[in-house]
Amino acid sequence: MAIDSNFLDELRARTPITSVIGRRVKLARSGRNWKGCCPFHGEKTPSFYVYDDHFHCFGCGVHGDVISFVMQMEGKNFPEAVEELSSAAGMEVPKDTRVMREQVAHVRSLEDVLEAAQAVWSAALYKPEGRAGLDYLLGRGLTRETIAAFGLGWASAGRGQLVEALAPQGITPEQMAQAGLMRVDEDGQPKGELFWGRVTFPIRDRKGRLVSFGGRILGDGQPKYLNGPETQLFSKRRLLFGLDRARAAVRAPRPKGVVAPDLIVVEGYMDVIALHQAGFTGAVAPLGTALTPEQLEVLWQVDRAPILCFDGDGAGRRAAVKAAETGLPLLAPDHTLRICLLPDGEDPDSLVRQRGAAFVAEFFAGASPLSSVLFDLLVGGVTSPGPEERAALRRRLAEVAALIPDKALASEYRATLFDRFFATFRQQGRGKQHKGGRPNFVPPGAVQDSHTVDMDQVREQQRLMLLLLVEHPQLVAEMEEALCRLDLPVDFAPLRGVLLDLSADGRLPQTGDDLQVWLKEHGQEATLAPLMRVDGTGLSHGDVEIVAARTRWWHFYGLLYRDQFIREVTDDVARFFSEKTGDTSQWQRLQARLEAMERLRRGGLDDADI
Repeated sequence: MAIDSNFLDELRARTPITSVIGRRVKLARSGRNWKGCCPFHGEKTPSFYVYDDHFHCFGCGVHGDVISFVMQMEGKNFPEAVEELSSAAGMEVPKDTRVMREQVAHVRSLEDVLEAAQAVWSAALYKPEGRAGLDYLLGRGLTRETIAAFGLGWASAGRGQLVEALAPQGITPEQMAQAGLMRVDEDGQPKGELFWGRVTFPIRDRKGRLVSFGGRILGDGQPKYLNGPETQLFSKRRLLFGLDRARAAVRAPRPKGVVAPDLIVVEGYMDVIALHQAGFTGAVAPLGTALTPEQLEVLWQVDRAPILCFDGDGAGRRAAVKAAETGLPLLAPDHTLRICLLPDGEDPDSLVRQRGAAFVAEFFAGASPLSSVLFDLLVGGVTSPGPEERAALRRRLAEVAALIPDKALASEYRATLFDRFFATFRQQGRGKQHKGGRPNFVPPGAVQDSHTVDMDQVREQQRLMLLLLVEHPQLVAEMEEALCRLDLPVDFAPLRGVLLDLSADGRLPQTGDDLQVWLKEHGQEATLAPLMRVDGTGLSHGDVEIVAARTRWWHFYGLLYRDQFIREVTDDVARFFSEKTGDTSQWQRLQARLEAMERLRRGGLDDADI
C-alpha cells in the first residue's frame, strides 16, 4: 500500500524515536544523542546510537528511522508498523484510494504554486520595484549572501501583479487561495492577494520544503508582520521559522572537541536571520504565536535543553511565564528548557549589530535553567507582599510545580520554589544561618544585644513549635503564614517543607500518628530526626491537647517576633469586632493568640514549659 509521504513525515515528527526505542533498549545520554547496546546483535559495549530522527549501530551496521525500527524489532511489515505508530500518535492512516491519490497530487500542486510565487518575489527584490525592500534588508545589516540563502523577496505594491505573473504557468486564483497566497470571501472565493508591498520570508518545514510565507510591511502600516493562513501544507502550531537550517546545523558532524550550536528560540524572522548570519545557526522562531506544546516537542527532538530568549520588559516576562507553563507539563528528567531574558529595549538582532557576536555568545552561554528562574518569573515585581499575597503566591508555586507529570521532578521543582520563597520573603532584619544550624539573627522585639539572646533557647522554641504541628497536623493550615516566616535552622527546614506541601495539596493527615506513618511510608521519616532529643523523645511532657497546643504555638511565635505579633493580634481583634461576623471558629483561633499575647505581657511561659 502506498502511503502519502507527507503523512509519513508528520507521523515521524509526532513520534519521538527515543521514546519508542527507549521502551525496548536501555539508553544513556551521549552528548546531544543517546546510546545503548544494540538490540539486533549481542554486545556488551554500547555501539547503538539514537539521533533525533534515526538510529545507527556501528557494530552490525543496522540503521533506519522509527518506522523501520518497529518493523525490525517486532517483525512487522511496513503498513503494520505505520498502523501501530499512527494509533499511538492519534493519527489515522490514509487509505490508498483514487481520492487519496488525487489529494496527494493536489498537495504537490500547492507546493508548485508556492515555489512559483517564491521565484517571482525573490527576483522582484533586485528590480527597481523592490529597491525599498532591498534597502531595508541591507540597512538591517544583512549581506546579499544571507538574503539569497534565506530566499528573501519582495511582493510588489500593485495588487493583482502576482496573479498576472503566475497566470502564464496555468496557476489560477483558486489554487493561489488554497496555497495561502490570496484572501477568500465568505463563500471561499478568492478576493485579493494576501501579500503586497512587503518583504517576503519563505517558511519551510523541517525537511526544507516551502509551505508558506511571512511578510513585513515597510513604514507604519499594520499588521507589521503577516503570516500565511493555515493550509493543507502549513500549520503554525507545528512549525518554527528556520528549523530546517537549525536542525541541520545542530546535527552536522563536526571535529572532536567542537561543540554543536545551541538551539535558540527567539521572537521573529529578522532575529533568526541576523543570528544565523552572525554564526548562531541554531536560531529558530515561532510563527506569530506563543510557543505551543507541538513546537516544544519538535525542539526537544533536536536539543534536550533549548534556550528560550525573551525581551526583558513586562511583555517579555509574561511571554516567558506562558512558555514555562506550556512546557512544565511536558518536562522530563531527560529534557528541559533554558531561559534567557534580554536587556531592556534590546532584541537579538540589535545585540548582534551593536555589541557583536562575542557579547551575544557570552549572553547565551549565561542562559539559566528553568528551575532557577521560574520563581523570579512567577513573582515578577512583588517585593513586600502582605499575608494574603504571600499565601496566594505560595499556593501558586505549588500549583505550578504540580503541572510536571514526573513526580520526582515535580518534587524537586516544588522544593526549589519553596526554598526561594522562604529565603525571599522572610522578615526583614534576619541574616544567614550558621553552619551549625543555629540562626544568627536577633529576633524582632528582643533586646538588640547578641549577648542577651540565648540562641539555644531560640532553637528549642522552634523545635517545640514544629513538634506541636507534628502532634496536631490539623493546625498547620491555621499557622501556614506564620510558619513561612520562621527563619529555621537548615536541619529543621525540610520538615516545614513537607508540612506545607501536604497542606497545599490537601493531603495532610489529621492526626499525629497518621502523619508519622505517612512520613515513614514516603521516606520522609528523617525530617523528624533533628527535632528529637538525645534520648530519642520529642515533647518532654507528653502530648499537649489541641487547645493548649494552639496557644503554646502562638506563644513561642510571639517570643520570637514579639512587637509584630502583638501588633497583628491587636489589629485582628479590632477587625473581628468591627466586622461582627460571629464566626465561632475564628474567635477560637483568635482567643488562642490573645492568651499567648497576654502571657507575653506577663513575662512568658514558666521555665518548665520551655
